[in-house]
Amino acid sequence: MESIKEAYITLPKGFKANGVAAGLKSDAANVNPDVDKSLVLDVALVESDVPAVVAGVYTSNLVKGHSLVRSIRKIGQGGKMRGMIVNSKNANAGVGKEGEEDADKVAKAVADELGCTSDEILTASTGVIGTRLPYEKIINKVPELVSGLSADAKNAHYAEYGMMTTDTLPKEVAASITLKDGKEVTIAGMAKGSGMIHPNLATMIGIFTTDADIDKDLLQDALKKAVAHTFNRVTVDGDTSVCDMVVVMANGMSGAVIEKDTEDLKLFEEALEELSYDIARMLASDGEGATKFIEIEVTGAADEYDAKLIVTAVARSPLCKTAFFGEDANIGRVLTAVGYSGAKFDPEKIDILVGGMLFFHDGVCVPFDEDEAAKILAEHDIHVEIRLQEGDAYDRMFTCDFSYDYVKINGSYRT
Repeated sequence: MESIKEAYITLPKGFKANGVAAGLKSDAANVNPDVDKSLVLDVALVESDVPAVVAGVYTSNLVKGHSLVRSIRKIGQGGKMRGMIVNSKNANAGVGKEGEEDADKVAKAVADELGCTSDEILTASTGVIGTRLPYEKIINKVPELVSGLSADAKNAHYAEYGMMTTDTLPKEVAASITLKDGKEVTIAGMAKGSGMIHPNLATMIGIFTTDADIDKDLLQDALKKAVAHTFNRVTVDGDTSVCDMVVVMANGMSGAVIEKDTEDLKLFEEALEELSYDIARMLASDGEGATKFIEIEVTGAADEYDAKLIVTAVARSPLCKTAFFGEDANIGRVLTAVGYSGAKFDPEKIDILVGGMLFFHDGVCVPFDEDEAAKILAEHDIHVEIRLQEGDAYDRMFTCDFSYDYVKINGSYRT
């Protein structure tokens, strides 16, 4: 796999994108620096020149947004798609039948402009729950959104910014792979997500595009594998949104065919997982109010279930997260979280290291250099390693600290 430094969603052949300001956002916290500072982008569209095979994974929250439910149904019906429209600021969730109708209206408006059917347009919404979608504002901007579609980097970045809510940084990745026959396939991805993020299938809104020619079932399987230990191992605050989804659109325009049980498929799966890994780290690093990126790793667990219990408990612990924010070497909080995680282990055989420094050995706190610990905790990236002696299972989780700003952001999110 060859990573592409200047990444954007339209790098694969046959894809275009755009973002516009429909007046859904009033703040300019994440304005695209390439545009007028007064222009706050809040609607995005990704389009394929030809119908594309689509795979998706979705939140396991029993409450689901109406735009998401519509997309789940369309993808499940197995048809190919021409595009996906995403709006920010409003989740289109918890408003009943009107929410379903509004999602349909938005999809139809896009389809009419593109000259396709509304069944070929996916919908996604993110933002405040329980307020009706201002669909008329979106529909009024659809002609501008569609006429401005382009494969250029500028318009692709507009689409990324159009999805963002409390994000402070864009999240865009891309790579190319060369198949055995010498043909090249490009994969690109973009995502939004800063808060209300916790593992349950998918943890934000993410879109991947690829010009590979690949069967829907193979694409779905590749996506599930890719998210398992990447998107599905990010937690910011322990909350799982009602709008979360990750989709992949494959339009086959590279002419490169990827078939079952081949090295080409393995290469494609590995590339998709690596790109997912990169975005997962970006999501955790850009958590709401975050000042630290924290990777929690457990080795030597009895089984995968126990390993996941442990990394999840530590990653979502408010006491651990606030200690890292305060740069306080109170690592006993990590030990405590491991203890209540529900995992089976011998407390007298656990080691805990932070930034490579040993804090607990065989369950007992060991003397450590306070000055060196302070240096480790002052870093932006912090690595926590939990070593058990119960088996050979492993897992990891990406998270961030809890700062004062997290409370400020979420204390007034709706207003």
